[in-house]
Amino acid sequence: MVSSAHEALHRIFRDHPDLFYRLSSRLGYDLPPPTKATVECPDVTETAAIERRIDTLIRFETESQGPFLLAVEAQGKPDPAKPSSWAYYVSYLWSKYRLPTHLMVVCQDRRTAAWAQRPVTSGLPFMPTLTVRPLVVGPHNTPVIADPRQAREDILMAALSAITHAAEPDIDAILKALSSALRDVPEDQGSQVVEYTSQGLRNGRVKQLWKELLMTDTSFYRSWLFEEVRDEGRAEGRAEESAKSKAEAILVVLGQRNLKVSDEVRKRIEDCGDPDVLRMWLVRAVTAPTAEGVFEDRSQSAAPDQSRVDSTSR
Repeated sequence: MVSSAHEALHRIFRDHPDLFYRLSSRLGYDLPPPTKATVECPDVTETAAIERRIDTLIRFETESQGPFLLAVEAQGKPDPAKPSSWAYYVSYLWSKYRLPTHLMVVCQDRRTAAWAQRPVTSGLPFMPTLTVRPLVVGPHNTPVIADPRQAREDILMAALSAITHAAEPDIDAILKALSSALRDVPEDQGSQVVEYTSQGLRNGRVKQLWKELLMTDTSFYRSWLFEEVRDEGRAEGRAEESAKSKAEAILVVLGQRNLKVSDEVRKRIEDCGDPDVLRMWLVRAVTAPTAEGVFEDRSQSAAPDQSRVDSTSR
């Protein structure tokens, strides 16, 4: 199940791709300046009925090095199965777009960050074929911004500092600096920063501190309350998002198989809000002879007529 903290770890980059460049500079990477950044569809589902989605996918354009892709993954804890998924994402995107593809993994604790940083190789030790080595962002390398003046200079970097250090001893000072800096930020931008930060804080004591700090400014406190109320409806929202992604996957599979999809079929798929029905249609989309075939239960139609079998046997 996707958590609020998980969303905050990658969404801040999706909404503000330029933050990646400012962070990379702080980490010592000399990247060519971007001329354009575009958020791409994160769906990497193939014709097989396996749904795969990257958390955030961004395409950067540069004049000196050309375009490249950045896949952003939020990771809450070590998962032995994840490196193979990351390798799939990178190789799939590299093959599909024919562009250099980079992977950034954002973590909230040092243990997970240390695990994610370890290179994982496919192949025998003396004959490696593919090595996964992502850029890992977490409390070990994200700057601690505990000075209100520094927070004002880059309010989004200050929010990222709070999110990635949510479980660190410095979090109280970071939140105090961030809340102080928010007083000089336009309300529309500040409300967005409040939302990222509120999503990224999991500790009850820390969330309470953040609430108390926001109470000094009524407008931002309203934003915090709005986020709390929206959490209650997030489960329903996740179900809707799941249905939407499955509908997209069905249409992708039908398109990859070069099957003609009528407006009527497309509308019926897109209007369906039942994840279980969509999952069934997705499985059928892999082998259905026509786009309309996803709605048909061919297992029953293919079964022999028992009465005819009995009469033949007599």
